[in-house]
Amino acid sequence: MKDNNPFVRHYDLDWIKVLAMLVVFLYHCSMFFNSFEWHIKNNIINRSYIEFFSLLVGNWIMPIFFVISGIGTYHALKKYSQSFIKERFLRLGVPLLLGIFLLSPPQVYIERITSDQFEGSFFQFFPHYFDGLYLEIGGGGNFAFFGHHLWYLLMLLLFSVVTLPFFLKVRRNVEDRVFGISHYLLLPILLTAAALTINSIVNLASWGIVFYLLLFVYGYYFFARVSLRNFVRRIGFLAGIISVLSTGGYIFWVMYIGFPVNVSMDWVIFMIIRVIVVWNVLFFILYLGDKFLNFSNSVLKYCSEASMPFYVLHQPIIILIGFFIYDLEWQVHVKVAFLVPIAFISIMFIHHFIIRRVNLLRVLFGLKTVQKMDQKKETIKA
Repeated sequence: MKDNNPFVRHYDLDWIKVLAMLVVFLYHCSMFFNSFEWHIKNNIINRSYIEFFSLLVGNWIMPIFFVISGIGTYHALKKYSQSFIKERFLRLGVPLLLGIFLLSPPQVYIERITSDQFEGSFFQFFPHYFDGLYLEIGGGGNFAFFGHHLWYLLMLLLFSVVTLPFFLKVRRNVEDRVFGISHYLLLPILLTAAALTINSIVNLASWGIVFYLLLFVYGYYFFARVSLRNFVRRIGFLAGIISVLSTGGYIFWVMYIGFPVNVSMDWVIFMIIRVIVVWNVLFFILYLGDKFLNFSNSVLKYCSEASMPFYVLHQPIIILIGFFIYDLEWQVHVKVAFLVPIAFISIMFIHHFIIRRVNLLRVLFGLKTVQKMDQKKETIKA
């Protein structure tokens, strides 16, 4: 379908966001078992297939969200530019506050208990939640001002405010410009510069805050262009080949050589490979989405609404379930088979039977309220 109408909704972007949310869920499940630092770890570490999966998706999964958010911001500003900041706060700020004050304390408590940094019940720990800022896993502070995994919402809210004057100024010129090979080749240079020079200033999920900011701006100014789709159709297969090769090189490097520790030529090459992975996986995913996912159905409509509550709840649920099984003498594959479906079912149960039916909870989880009549219709359909 080659439709250059800027007002046509492209459902593939909705599908990509939904599927990326599922990948984030699986990635955080894998963090319970792999050798990388996380809030709670299983008593047996898996350095083979689970670690392979973590490396396979860890580089690009959050960058995908920031690019899609940049594209979404462009279309959001066309709908309600006057109330954009208010909409951003309700959509992002309210769930973030929920995460900071309600969902993060149990996560910090479990981390402290399992790492022998605290003894006692959760109610004994809670007053200590406000002791110092939580800045890193295993650190001394407890107050998770960024909401743990909800740092994405905080960054997106800040980016939306900071970039708004620029976005309003250039929005009329976005769709008129052509996305071409020069953009594909030159735009990664800024990403590489950010990764090499300032990536470690604020490091979140393996990338720096400026790296994510660039991707967010790219999403708005470059990837929202109508011409991008035609370019993706031409370059997508090549991007897929480069994705496979660069990802293979990255995983081999990490698993058999190790992460470069100090700034050196090896470190520079390693970071360049990582940027190549992110950039080409992004185009390959957009290519696959355009080719196979540009349709809508009831599953997409339901999952699109569920994606925010799912994101807000997924890590606390994983950590809570992990807390009850981390020290059991089960084989890793048995715990995987237990953790993944139980966590998924728990999250979807809470969303389907509780959150989506109560307007106050809908607001707290970043959803729009629905009228009572609509709720009755949804109940009947369910």
